[in-house]
Amino acid sequence: MKYIAPKKLKVIMAMFLGTGAWGMAYGQWDHQFFITLFGVINFCLGGIFGYRVLTQGPKPEKSSEKRKK
Repeated sequence: MKYIAPKKLKVIMAMFLGTGAWGMAYGQWDHQFFITLFGVINFCLGGIFGYRVLTQGPKPEKSSEKRKK
């Protein structure tokens, strides 16, 4: 997979987790099945991006930088 900056991943993860939690809470409070379902999907996507934050290695060096050394 392509390297993604950790700060960008953390922002995306927080957005998915936040909207997922809000969607699940609001869907249960207002008895809306689809809002709850979309909240669960967003929460799962936040978990996937969180896993990516934890398992992503260091930034790979470009081959042109190696050649200059």
